[in-house]
Amino acid sequence: MDKILKLFKIPDLRKRVVFILALLVVFRVVAAIPVPGIDTSRLAQFFSQNQLFGLISLFTGGGLETLSIVMLGVGPYITASIIMQLLTMIFPQLEQMYKYEGEAGRQKFNQYSRLLTVPLSLLQGFGFLTLLSRQGVIGVLSLNQWLISLIVVTAGTVFIMWLGELITEKNLGNGISLLIFAGIVSQGPQAIRQLYFSYDPGQLFTYAGYFILALVIIGGVVYITEAQRQIPINYAKRVRGFKMYGGVSTYLPLRVNQAGVIPIIFALSILLFPGMVANFFAGSNIVFISNLAGAFNRFINNQLIYGSLYFILVVAFTYFYTAITFDPKSISENIQKQGGYIPGIRPGPSTAQFLTHLLNRITLVGALFLGLIAVLPSIVQGFTGITAFTLGGTSLLIMVSVALEVMKQVESQLSMYEY
Repeated sequence: MDKILKLFKIPDLRKRVVFILALLVVFRVVAAIPVPGIDTSRLAQFFSQNQLFGLISLFTGGGLETLSIVMLGVGPYITASIIMQLLTMIFPQLEQMYKYEGEAGRQKFNQYSRLLTVPLSLLQGFGFLTLLSRQGVIGVLSLNQWLISLIVVTAGTVFIMWLGELITEKNLGNGISLLIFAGIVSQGPQAIRQLYFSYDPGQLFTYAGYFILALVIIGGVVYITEAQRQIPINYAKRVRGFKMYGGVSTYLPLRVNQAGVIPIIFALSILLFPGMVANFFAGSNIVFISNLAGAFNRFINNQLIYGSLYFILVVAFTYFYTAITFDPKSISENIQKQGGYIPGIRPGPSTAQFLTHLLNRITLVGALFLGLIAVLPSIVQGFTGITAFTLGGTSLLIMVSVALEVMKQVESQLSMYEY
């Protein structure tokens, strides 16, 4: 509370906070403007029966559940960023731009991500509108209505992306993360209302157990997010002219959850694609294709199969994304160039091998934790039968991670002003 009060006492920081809050209000207002011609009752029924699309709506900031003009939210931009990062493994020029060309290279890289967001928005918008029209949520659209809807949805995505960039510029948290955070928090009152109307006094202990579990999850998320293995590094003394450099000891922090929530987004994207294709072919006039698509939908919507696939994909993508973002070979080379070494380990290839071995062991804990968090809502619903809670493990993971990130940036800004 003392830091929050200090934040509002400094005029410049107070202006930044008010500006960010105003943009979040704009985001929530825009998210309440629906696309014309929607059957709201069928839309609510569709999302209550489809857990996968409920999770996807989570990453759009909740705009998909109301089918607003920002129904895709920041989803296409996140997808574009993921695709660009994957392309760095294929094209050395992109890797050079992203890793070695400094701030100018990263700005150019981010610009490519923004440009890629537009065609992805058109593609995802077309897919969602086609799917929802076949479910009877949207009426039959003419060609003109299709064009207008796709243009509006794409413009909404670009607008939200711009709001996120404006928030990020204020250095009080990542804009995209804060928009997703705002979308999750906005579903809280609706979840409480739903819980109030479906309250059963006979399940009082079940509800109490659920809230205790939620507190345990929050504690676990904080612990794993902040957890890190500190690798000691010693620097040899070097004499240059009449001055001596080095001779100090420091450490290299290896985070347990190096990948954040990115693996969950990856896994959702993979699980979403086959389901969307199957739904697209479910209305086919060819009986065999229609039956095959229906059988696949029943298979993927099976709670046990869906949960198992989700868990496996999250664990696999945690290792995959960690391998992209953390390169033990380049880290060991940088340590060696600066005259540093890990006690008991030879510099060079031996250091890289040691870091790889250690990273694999640490990542296993983070990967299993992320996988458990991802499937936890399904497990809890299976044991308790309570479906009134929309804030699952993934939601808590995002909210706690974003809150910790904002806290750190606020502390750094306050420290700068104190200096």
